[in-house]
Amino acid sequence: MPDAVYRLDPDGRFAYLNPAAERMLGRRAEELLGRSARDAFPALRGSLAEEQYQQVLGDGRPREFHFFYEPLARWFEVRIFPDPAGAAVLFRDIDGRRRSDEERDAQLRGLSAVLEALPSPTVLVGPDGRILSANGAWTRSGEDLLPAVSWPGRPGEDYLTAMTRGLGPRAHAELTAGVRSLLGGATSSDGRTFSLDYSADGPTGPVFFHLQATRVDREGRVVITHTDVTEQVRARDDLVWKVRHDDLTGLPNRARLLELTGEALAAPGRTAGALLMIDLDGFKTINDSLGHQIGDELLRQVAGRLSEEIRPGDTVARLGGDQFVVLAHGCDASEAAALAFRLQTVFVQPFTSGEISVPLSASIGVAVARPDVVDAHHLLSDADAAMFAAKSSGRDRVHLFSPSLREAARWRLEVATRLRGDAIDQLVVHYQPVVRLDDGRIEGVEALVRWQHPERGLLAPDTFLSVAEETGQIIPITRWLLRETTRRAAEWAADGMPLRMSVNVSARHFSAETLVRDVRVALQQSGLPADQLVLELTETSVAEDPTRAEDQLSVLRRFGVRVAIDDFGTGWSSLAQLFSLPIGTLKIDRSLLAAAERVSVGDTGAVLAAIVGLTRTLGIRSVAEGIETPEHLRMVRAAGCDLAQGWLLGHPMPADRLREWVREVQRQGGDLCTLAVSGGAVPASR
Repeated sequence: MPDAVYRLDPDGRFAYLNPAAERMLGRRAEELLGRSARDAFPALRGSLAEEQYQQVLGDGRPREFHFFYEPLARWFEVRIFPDPAGAAVLFRDIDGRRRSDEERDAQLRGLSAVLEALPSPTVLVGPDGRILSANGAWTRSGEDLLPAVSWPGRPGEDYLTAMTRGLGPRAHAELTAGVRSLLGGATSSDGRTFSLDYSADGPTGPVFFHLQATRVDREGRVVITHTDVTEQVRARDDLVWKVRHDDLTGLPNRARLLELTGEALAAPGRTAGALLMIDLDGFKTINDSLGHQIGDELLRQVAGRLSEEIRPGDTVARLGGDQFVVLAHGCDASEAAALAFRLQTVFVQPFTSGEISVPLSASIGVAVARPDVVDAHHLLSDADAAMFAAKSSGRDRVHLFSPSLREAARWRLEVATRLRGDAIDQLVVHYQPVVRLDDGRIEGVEALVRWQHPERGLLAPDTFLSVAEETGQIIPITRWLLRETTRRAAEWAADGMPLRMSVNVSARHFSAETLVRDVRVALQQSGLPADQLVLELTETSVAEDPTRAEDQLSVLRRFGVRVAIDDFGTGWSSLAQLFSLPIGTLKIDRSLLAAAERVSVGDTGAVLAAIVGLTRTLGIRSVAEGIETPEHLRMVRAAGCDLAQGWLLGHPMPADRLREWVREVQRQGGDLCTLAVSGGAVPASR
């Protein structure tokens, strides 16, 4: 036998020793046989070994125990079996194994203490995959988060088997592969790690964990920590939602809309689809007059109505401000247009906030995805161009995108870019005569800006001024125009040709609040008397911010500058509000002239006469625009208008040409009305 074996008689004397016992005890059998074990080995007196031996003799039952023999300072495993002639003793040296176990147990106790200090549920898994130890957080997590009967695993249980009760098949397969890669292979602690994010079903909903497994020693033990990251996951999900959605309405925002549109365009076998851009008309006025709190409430109501009106599967998004977009799946141009007209019905009924009822309308641009369109930004740009066309055509309209709109958009971009660059140096001014109707003499001129484009030639104002208005470049243009026209008028006056100068001013100038300063600087630098300058404003521009307009115009009027309302009859401003301004002149738009011709019977000047009578009562002079025929001239004279301008009386012309033209009119008597009616006598002014 490999184990040491010896026999003792009832008096405790050696009766037999095998060779292994001789080697283990370091004595030959001849030295020990017949000798008392207590005498041969005094260290056994009163020891555990002697005690166990006596108990075996006493009750006749075998004993097995570990015994530390101090002279050798080693551990032995001892087994004693009763015998009719005494007892048989088998023993083996287990010192190495015992010390290894003690070291392992000490390490395990240390690791367990560390695990217990960790706040996250943590287990120590042995090389065989069984749970060696688990901290209190591991047990509590099972009690607090999950059904106690299903999770977590307990010490002695196979860890991966226990985790089948808390994980889905895919996550468990990943966990199994990761943990087994750590348990096997290496013979030392190499710091290898494995991590996994997973979720489990808890009593109140999904619970999210971040699992981190690390091999910690050469024995192959692995520490696995399960950190509850539910709050972080929910916070992250909330943040992601907020990043993709509009705070005010809860609708998808621009970024999310582009994602959804890109997915729709990239879908295999996609059918037609469209973007409908919805821009509320005049919403800035609502914000300015009623306040942003009511404006925000109205925007939420618009979002709600649009969401109720769209088709199942379509999406409403808010780009920002007062712009919304509908992503419509699987519709062609006619279906998209039909949807746009249906969405307009959302605005039929007024919107309410408290006791305030607010009517709203919207301009809608529709862009249908063509087969060659694969970029979401491209399609959104098409919808924006169509919306701009709808807005420009009179608001409360629906407009379908066409390639020509893209060219128009490129032109607007070029204009905006050039106006910020050197385009202002390419601007020129043409002047159209303003004529007195009582004696036909030229009283003044209206300054009309043109752009001498290096490639396109001379451009009319309607090709670029609207872009300048949108971008704010209208202010530096007007500032330049004031300096140029007042300088020119001062030169003409010094040359014996005093002409009152009329200059158009944008509502943007009121918002910037630099109009008063810009006018004063221009007059001071040119030396032109203030009463020789007329500022013309459209009634629509005044109506956008009447209080600010009134304040600044009043300052200018006290300074001596005259004020005229241009295009009267094309806006919807209140007359009481309009005439509360310091107006000196009212310019009657040509559309009223044409309307008077259509509706009047017999006395064709009746409509105009009513308007002129109102202005005269208020002490305001009237100017009739768009005089193109002798009949127009006769009509406005009969109505009592003070002044007139139009192609019959003179076309817009450059400054140098105007000087010659005025001199020629003066040489022919100075009555431009008579010359115009007679025909051929007025010099060409084109």
